[in-house]
Amino acid sequence: MQKRIVDILNILGQTYHGATIALECKNPFQLLVATILSAQCTDKRVNIVTKDLFKKYPTIQSVAEAIPAEFENDIRSTGFFRNKAKNIIATSNILIEKYGGKIPKTMEELTALPGIARKTANIILTFGFGIIDGIAVDTHVSRVSKRLGLTDSDNPEKIEKQLMELIPKSEWGNINSRIIRHGREVCFARKPACGICPLNKVCPSAGKIK
Repeated sequence: MQKRIVDILNILGQTYHGATIALECKNPFQLLVATILSAQCTDKRVNIVTKDLFKKYPTIQSVAEAIPAEFENDIRSTGFFRNKAKNIIATSNILIEKYGGKIPKTMEELTALPGIARKTANIILTFGFGIIDGIAVDTHVSRVSKRLGLTDSDNPEKIEKQLMELIPKSEWGNINSRIIRHGREVCFARKPACGICPLNKVCPSAGKIK
């Protein structure tokens, strides 16, 4: 397994060396908002929405003071807009009241905020502050990891724990972006392109998924 892990990491690194987060953000707070919006929504759609959203609400204070119904309408096309608006506004108020308008830099503090689970917290820490505390597990990471035989679970937290045990910590910050790129470009949810996959020689699922 360790030999295969090394091969997988090397191939992903060579193939997707420059891969990084697709969400377009200028600061950790924008990243927090965008990541909450990205739940059950494409990064492309989120980037379209946040382009205007961040102009209308340029600060944490402006989001905290937003009229819920109006904010809901502003993010409507990302789906689940009522719950997302509620969580983003509530989190903004907590950030002002408890953290002086700053984004906390620990997993425990972030996951205590409304709408932020480990995946979102990992993204904020990794791409917002360069703090590596885990591996963000989204649908791409879950699917590709399972096909590669790196996990047998469908639970994101269990998958993260298994990946953290298998993958050296020095690679945790890169693995999410590289697997996401691979999932979007090759290892599709339906009918993965195994014939052109750079990982097909080390993937136990290669050619078996129709």
